[in-house]
Amino acid sequence: MGGWFRREIRTVEDMKGLKMRIAGLAGAVMTKLGVVAQQLAPGDIYPALERGVVDAAEYIGPYDDEKLGFNRVARFYYYPGWWEYAPSTDLMINLRAWEGLPAQYRQALETASAEVWHWSMAKFDQLNPPAMKRLLASGTQLRPYSREILLAAYKATQELYGEIAEQNPRFRRVWDHWEKHRQEQSQWFRVAEDSMANFIAVASAQR
Repeated sequence: MGGWFRREIRTVEDMKGLKMRIAGLAGAVMTKLGVVAQQLAPGDIYPALERGVVDAAEYIGPYDDEKLGFNRVARFYYYPGWWEYAPSTDLMINLRAWEGLPAQYRQALETASAEVWHWSMAKFDQLNPPAMKRLLASGTQLRPYSREILLAAYKATQELYGEIAEQNPRFRRVWDHWEKHRQEQSQWFRVAEDSMANFIAVASAQR
């Protein structure tokens, strides 16, 4: 999800000077939009929102956000969380140690890692819908980020990646390959996934 806000935001101008708990590359992008990015531990988010130390905060999604009670101190819940479409689970192993493992151990680790990723996706796809219903029933106001904000965020993201690539040759190698792949996948998903998802959403609403 795109975060909890104490007030509505409609334009990029509304983002300027906004104090928001958001970390990493997403925080760097938001900074380009005029947001004052803050890094807070999960347990510090609620009191910071309650006291107005921050104006907004992103965390995970309905199920986890509900447990921390953000809906009690921030009314507006924005989507999408454009900086993180889905969970990413990583296992990092020293290359020399990895190459020293027997082939069957490497295969077992790859299989377990894939299983954890799929399990995590399935778990949250099952837990988030009822949590969202409970949040809306409690008075949460669900809002989409405006197209203006999303386009500005996309442009700022591309600029940021370009700046990092200028300074980091390894990043550039990965980014050039990944961006080409992403563009190709976006075109495919428009045909294979997005069209069906949009149809089902409309058809379900008309029942």
